[in-house]
Amino acid sequence: MRIYPAIDIKGGQCVRLKQGDFDRVSLYSRNPADQAEAWQAQGASFIHCVDLDGARHGEGRNNEALKAILSRVRIPIQTGGGIRTLKDVDEKIDMGVCRVILGTAAIKAPQVIKDALKKYNSERIVIGVDAKNGFAAASGWEESSSRDALELCLELKELGIRTVIYTDISKDGMMQGPNLEQTSRIIQKTGMDVIASGGVSSMEDLKRIEAIGASGAIVGQALFIGAIRLREAVNAYEANHTMP
Repeated sequence: MRIYPAIDIKGGQCVRLKQGDFDRVSLYSRNPADQAEAWQAQGASFIHCVDLDGARHGEGRNNEALKAILSRVRIPIQTGGGIRTLKDVDEKIDMGVCRVILGTAAIKAPQVIKDALKKYNSERIVIGVDAKNGFAAASGWEESSSRDALELCLELKELGIRTVIYTDISKDGMMQGPNLEQTSRIIQKTGMDVIASGGVSSMEDLKRIEAIGASGAIVGQALFIGAIRLREAVNAYEANHTMP
């Protein structure tokens, strides 16, 4: 199981939100590239980076911060937030991003998913499925939909998507543990590679996530406050992990 330390960027700075609420924000670093270098130094093999402003407004708003991260670390980056068109996907790939995360497009513009998969492949294109009460959300988590998260994952599998990042928004940033029940349900029903996200608060949470068969876990708040030590987590869970 891979450990993905998270860097969420708002206004060019590294922050964390609670339950996706843009009014409940905590600042952790004024320089995301410095933070990326720190995660790399602590053993990270992959970094998860989200442009929060981009997710909210539907276009990349923190590209300079992302470029700075890419110029300063050697490990691969996956990024999402405001990526709604094939042109947006191309832009991120051209920057040097390893994986592009599409979210809102999965709900509103499935043709973009098809086109991106055709041009690239399922190693480079992953989907962020962010759920409120079991239903997929869009536009930086501020817009709910009537799409059942599991049904959406099954449809994505039919399109050729292999990997999804599943986030229970109610858990995100709350340090209360992830939604293991729903994450496990998606893993079992789809057979996809599922990266668990939202609420990871301890090494015990990581143990439970591994036990349900998740391919990875995104960790944010717990790393920033020291509840999980990144090197310890990487050593515990990535010893036998093969690069995708």
